[in-house]
Amino acid sequence: MREPGDSRQTNGREPPRLPRATWPPAFTAKRPPSAATSGKGSAEARCGERRPGGTGATSQEAPSPVDLAGRQQTQDEVIAPLRRSGASGGGAGTGKATSRRAYQPRADVIRNGLHACRRGILQVGAFSVVINLLMLTVPLYLFQLSDRVLTSRSIDTLVMLSIIAIGALTLLVVLDALRRFVLTRIAVQLESLLGAPVMSAALRSADVGATRDIQALRDLQQVRSFINGPVMLVLFDAPMAPLYFLAVFLIHPALGVIATGAGVVLFGIAVLNERMTAKDYGVAGNFAMRANIQASAQARNAQVIGAMGMLEEAILLWGRENAASMKAQIHANDRNIYLASVSRYVRLVTQVGILGWGAYLAVRGSVTGGMMIAASLIASRALAPIEGAIDGWRGFVQAKSAYRRVRSLLDAPANDTERMLLPKPEGRVQADKLLYIPPGTRRTVLNGVSFTLEAGDSLAIIGPSGGGKSTLARMLVGCIAPTAGSVRLDFMDLRNWDRRQLGESIGYLPQDIELFPGTIKANIARMREDATDEEIAKAAALAGVHEMISGFQDGYETEIAVDGSPLSGGQKQQIALARAFFGDPRLIVLDEPNANLDTMGERALAAALARARHQGITIVLVTQRPAVLQSVNKILILREGQVAAFGERDQILPRLMAQTQDEALAAAPATAPGVAAQTQA
Repeated sequence: MREPGDSRQTNGREPPRLPRATWPPAFTAKRPPSAATSGKGSAEARCGERRPGGTGATSQEAPSPVDLAGRQQTQDEVIAPLRRSGASGGGAGTGKATSRRAYQPRADVIRNGLHACRRGILQVGAFSVVINLLMLTVPLYLFQLSDRVLTSRSIDTLVMLSIIAIGALTLLVVLDALRRFVLTRIAVQLESLLGAPVMSAALRSADVGATRDIQALRDLQQVRSFINGPVMLVLFDAPMAPLYFLAVFLIHPALGVIATGAGVVLFGIAVLNERMTAKDYGVAGNFAMRANIQASAQARNAQVIGAMGMLEEAILLWGRENAASMKAQIHANDRNIYLASVSRYVRLVTQVGILGWGAYLAVRGSVTGGMMIAASLIASRALAPIEGAIDGWRGFVQAKSAYRRVRSLLDAPANDTERMLLPKPEGRVQADKLLYIPPGTRRTVLNGVSFTLEAGDSLAIIGPSGGGKSTLARMLVGCIAPTAGSVRLDFMDLRNWDRRQLGESIGYLPQDIELFPGTIKANIARMREDATDEEIAKAAALAGVHEMISGFQDGYETEIAVDGSPLSGGQKQQIALARAFFGDPRLIVLDEPNANLDTMGERALAAALARARHQGITIVLVTQRPAVLQSVNKILILREGQVAAFGERDQILPRLMAQTQDEALAAAPATAPGVAAQTQA
């Protein structure tokens, strides 16, 4: 795509555009132009976005659930919460430093989302009050038929009462439908408002090494399903139960005592149900989540599983977690079913008791037959919310657990800080006494790692496997945070950079290459719709992959599947390398960039590194192959998490080669004297 105002000739045709990727709306919505594409003014323009309390003109008020009833939600409405919560970040703006206004912490996202749905919740509450009043229609109708129509034998009274009852029931059905419609829209709106912040928080938590998973989105869907479900209606109906008990008391105090006593018993059963099933439902949910993680991992490695005959082991790993989940769920369900049956028994016995005692009172002349029937129906309605809560307790527990996980994710400190937009970095990198101990372990992966790179330097990190090279590479781009020490880009700790701006200033090629479903062009452009064709072509040329891409029938429009087909391993690595070069980054970190490359690919990589150095880009690459060492000017040797040597290539390389030869001679078996004599002869 081209920027607005581009005057290039297109022969009367609309300029080609990046195809919209198949992602959720929150990730395909238009963003403000990044600094990499819009120049100096983008950072200042982005600071004008409205934050809560700000004065910008770009933010829109969240639509109410009723407003969403007749139209499809726009992409701007979906992405607005992401912008307000700080997930969109800023571009790598140039020029003077700027800052945002009125940042909204993610801890407030749920509160503000519920506030946006307040109008719909109030509507549902009002509908529920009227609906529960209209629920008295049938008992009152039967009461009037028994005590007025049958005694007076008046057809006119019967017709009038029937018309009133039918009208009331019609209104009840309409209001109940409206209540369900509004609840559906509340659920959709809440997921739309929270989806982008939750996704952002989950990805950021994964970046810093937390054990978060995209399970957070499933949790959000669980909350939405609960809002759409019948238990939510029970919760709205429950506050009206005292009205029904009062109505039974007004018919006769003795009948009211029976109904209220049954309500107390059912409430006790509900509390007992919560205590007896909550723990097992929680255990079942945790094991189900672990089973889903296993299934996702096995789906990603389906080819390896099939090729190496690991199908039975894969099913066993998934089956253990799934079986543990089902075991806990069955245990909880058994208790829930037992208590639900007891509650139903109590309700039915209560109806029989009210009818029997009502008949006794009717015989004595204290009540009429119609009052007896009405009391039974009203008492049944009063007990229905409690019984419904017991029946739907499983869904309530699951939704509550999902809500807590979502809230815990959004409350995480790593996601709750807004950063000032800094000038575009030049590429100076400083690692100061880095210490890294993975969470939950005592193993030291990095210990006291320190070095400094000037802008335009190129560093090769080498060393034996397991020495912490990939961990250091991830730390240099901010994927994980050090346990102690700091990584600084242009004198500023990476943790103090705006994440969006930092990402636009960094290129990263991980050891495990993953491309997104979509076109080659979209993958190189980092899935950004505001990327221009010139930027994409520049990144491909800089990475030396333009010729390779041209060999495909559809060129840059070639579609990439979830598993990366039709690209080979080396081609995926080259596309990922072009993605790392996209957007004029000032620091590029490459982890084993030549792992899947042949000789020609390594030559193209060396040429790409040379072009990057010529443009003043700071390069850090992790490698095991000596061929790439000629493309750097500095070398760092990392052994057991510590710096064994660091300096200029011409100083380190001879020492490294001599050390390698000494190790080879020491490892070689001693030559037998006879063999040595024959060799000399």
